[in-house]
Order: sequence, then structure tokens, then C-alpha cells
Amino acid sequence: MKIQKLMATALTVAAIGVTSISANAADTIKIGEINHYKRMAAFANPYKNGIELALEQINAAGGVLGKPLEFVYRDDQGKPGEAVKIAGELMTRESTVMLTGTILSHVGLAISSYAAEKKYLYLASEPLADSLVWAKGNDYTFRLRASTYMQAAMLAEEAAKTDAKTYATIAPNYAYGKDAVAAFKTALLALKPDVEFVTEQWPALFKIDAGAEAQAIERAKPDAIYNVTFGGDLAKLVREGTTRGLFEGRHVYGLLTGEPEYLDPLKDEAPEGWVVTGYPWYDLSDESNKAFVDAYKAKYDEGPKIGSLVGYMTAQSIAAGITKAGSTDTDAMVAAFKGLEVDTPVGQIMFRKQDHQSTMGAFVGTTALKDGKGVMVDWVYKNGADYLPSDEEVMKLRPASQ
Repeated sequence: MKIQKLMATALTVAAIGVTSISANAADTIKIGEINHYKRMAAFANPYKNGIELALEQINAAGGVLGKPLEFVYRDDQGKPGEAVKIAGELMTRESTVMLTGTILSHVGLAISSYAAEKKYLYLASEPLADSLVWAKGNDYTFRLRASTYMQAAMLAEEAAKTDAKTYATIAPNYAYGKDAVAAFKTALLALKPDVEFVTEQWPALFKIDAGAEAQAIERAKPDAIYNVTFGGDLAKLVREGTTRGLFEGRHVYGLLTGEPEYLDPLKDEAPEGWVVTGYPWYDLSDESNKAFVDAYKAKYDEGPKIGSLVGYMTAQSIAAGITKAGSTDTDAMVAAFKGLEVDTPVGQIMFRKQDHQSTMGAFVGTTALKDGKGVMVDWVYKNGADYLPSDEEVMKLRPASQ
């Protein structure tokens, strides 16, 4: 009898424990965040810091639908298969209500496809490949960052102002790089039909032979160079190109090159005079941007990166979407994200109904050296809404089923 009573008591306690855990789980709204935290730490860690800053502010203000917002972080090692596996675990074991994250486009595309299959909301915060919202777009995927099409068009606009006639391109050989080159060529040729692209270089991602690439570009004798490499590949290209005089007397356009994640590591080797997209946080003075920069510096004792801004805006967008939906039901959230407006450090953005792309813009400026490191000068913020295709064009770009 004593044994039976002890067993009954133990079962009761266990049941209470399970109920308590379930209740605690129900008291928070969980978001599944998948990223390449080890493989691309220079971008992913500031991104996570931005999320945490936003969560702190959101939850201090009462949370979302009266509950704290929580992100469950997972590392996918930069592998599409691993990311999909983790996505399934977050959906089932962790009871997350939606997914977000990823930097590399091929990983983002894999999660997007999985989200469509499972009818599960995915906010692609960082991957830039155009196909994510167009050729391979689906009803369950939305994107925050300005795409390759948008940023390439901004750079093409600047390139068209020069007398350069021949161009060389260099980009990593995967979805993002291919889309970035195609977008730049399309945009520039529309503005200057007589422009000629004399060579295209396609190094494998993070495996660039910068000396050989620089030599190949030099042989083509272009008037201008369009560079899409980033991270360690960018550093190698800058060093080899500078040593060989590749950039002297040439216009150079760099997609993402002005982002602190990639410009800061170059220190005094940073190139000067390149027209780039990036993030001049150190030079922002308007109220919204400055409030974010000051809060980030106060919390982390360092300046934000572009990843920090994207992470912050990711959490802001998710909180706004769930609030508008009034629940965490997937269909309700998907409907809420269509046309969703969000007030952010860079101003109000909107997730377009027709293709699920946000109107977040980008900063465009020129690289320079200041105090022994690279910075952006003479920059402007370009509204993403001004660099997106029309509804008619989107209908041609999106799958027929959409």
C-alpha cells in the first residue's frame, strides 16, 4: 500500500510538473531562429544582438498579445539539409509559431521550400537571392532585407552617371551571386544600352583564388568592376587587387562592401573610392536611427553592424505581424504580413502583398579611410520601394500558382 501511495504521489507530482512546463511554454510566444552562428559569426552574432535588444524593449513594453516574445536559436552550420532538419524540430519539439533567419541564400531557399510544404510561416530576414520572393516565392515566405535586385539597381543607377563603357563582374558562384550579377546587368543596360560586359568571374564561395581572379579581370581591361564578393573572399580580392593595381583608374562598385562586418576587418587596407552599399551607423543623426545606435552601444559597448539592424528589425516585424494577426495561427499571421507596415530605425517599411518583399532600403555611399579604417562617406539612404518591380512585372516573376 505504501508503495502504491508513493507511486501515486510521484505520478501526481510528475503530472503537476508537466502541466507547469506546458503552462510556462504557453506563456511565451516562441520564434524559431535558424542561422550560421559559427560559420558566419561576424554577421550572425551582431544579428543575434540586434534581436536581443529588440526583445528586451518589446517585452519591457508588455510583450506581444500580453505574452513575452522568445527566440529559440539554432545553428545550421550553413548547410541546407541541416537547416531543414532543425526547422522540423523547432516546429514540433519547441512549439515555435514561425521561423526566421539565415544569411546564405541557398539555405534560405531550402527553408522557404520546406515552409511552403508544411504550410508554416517563414520570415527570411537576411538571404538576398531574388528567387526567394519571385521565381521560387510561395505564400508562406516573406523577406525583410533589400534584395540583390534592389541593391544592384541602386548601384547601377550610380554607375550610369559615369562614362564607363566596359565592365567586369566578380561574384560567388551560387544563388545570391548569380542573381546579383544578373540584376546589375539588367538595370545598367536599361539605363545605358551601349555598356558592354567583357568578363565574368565566378569563384566558389569562400574558396576564391584572388590572384588568378584579379589577373583574369585585368586581362579584360574593363573601365569598371562590379564586385559581389564578401567576407574572407572580399579581403583576399582587395589585397590581391591592390597589390596588382587592379583598381587604379577604374570605377569599382561593391555590393555589401560598405557593411561594417566586411569593411572593418580590412582596417587600413580598405579600398578608397568604391561606390558601395553598406551601413554608416557612425554618421547617422536622425532621431530613429540614432535612438537605435545609442541603445545598441549602451547595451553592447560597441557600434552596431548591418546584421544588428537586420536582427532588430526582424524582431520588430515579427512582433508587429503577430499583433496585427491577433493570434499565432499561421493563416492569420500570413494574412497579417501581407501589407504589414512596421516603424523601424530606417523609417516605416511595408511587406508588399504582391511578392512579400519588404520595402527596407539600403545606404549607398563611397568608401574612404578614416583613422586607419574604412568608412562610408557621401552616403544616402535609398528607399527600397523605389527599386522594386511593378505589379505587372511581379506577376511574370512569381509562380503562376501565386
